[in-house]
Amino acid sequence: MFEALLARGYQIEFQSHAQAILSVDFPEAIQELEKALLTATIPIEEIIAGGGGEAKGTQRLRNALADLGWPKTEFIVERRINGVPRESQSHEVDHVRNFQNGDRVALEIEWNNKDPFFDRDLENFKRLHADGAISVGVIVTRGKSLHENMRALVRRFLEERQIQTFEDMARWGYEPTSRQRRAIEAKVVRAVNPLSFREAFVGQFVSDKFGEATTHWRKLDDRLRRGVGNPCPLLLIGLPDAIVTFHEGRAALEEVQAVDSADLEA
Repeated sequence: MFEALLARGYQIEFQSHAQAILSVDFPEAIQELEKALLTATIPIEEIIAGGGGEAKGTQRLRNALADLGWPKTEFIVERRINGVPRESQSHEVDHVRNFQNGDRVALEIEWNNKDPFFDRDLENFKRLHADGAISVGVIVTRGKSLHENMRALVRRFLEERQIQTFEDMARWGYEPTSRQRRAIEAKVVRAVNPLSFREAFVGQFVSDKFGEATTHWRKLDDRLRRGVGNPCPLLLIGLPDAIVTFHEGRAALEEVQAVDSADLEA
């Protein structure tokens, strides 16, 4: 199961008999997930120049899932006494695959969010599973290789583009905040163990944008070890560093800037 994803470096983990449930009851879901994820790429330019919104690579993955029949869905669970509604709860899930017998598989993508979003997703899946609304929950996040190698990926970008200054970075769509600029400059000019611009930039950029308090595999695993979401059957998918590409260049940057401009106009 998911052999093609595993061969590409994806992490795949199952909880609470999710593997048996998916293989027997939802083989279509397995095929569709693999199809969407095998085409997933994130140009390095999107990592560098992406703003505060959702990454364009994540948006493309969301669109691929939606095209395969995994739309955003709101669940409303009501409690009634003698037919009279007494309370209700709503749970919105970004991607849900509905099957003819009424069963559902729910999926959330946490590419780079604040890590408490894992608690929200897992608790939502737990409640929806207890209420019979879903059979399996799926979470897609940064895998170990992508999280741990982010500095190497950013460093490679700086080296290949021969970036030495903030002005060089500006040509690739990145403008640091005043705080970030001061922090990088301080590491370059300090008397003891000064860093090159590239090393100072890499450290500050990655810690600010992809730090330990964001959504990645270890943070997800921490929650699973504490039993968060248990006993909902879960499929966990870690995105590998192999999905980051380096050949798009200016075309990828222009796409990021065009989408960001459209968002500002909206």
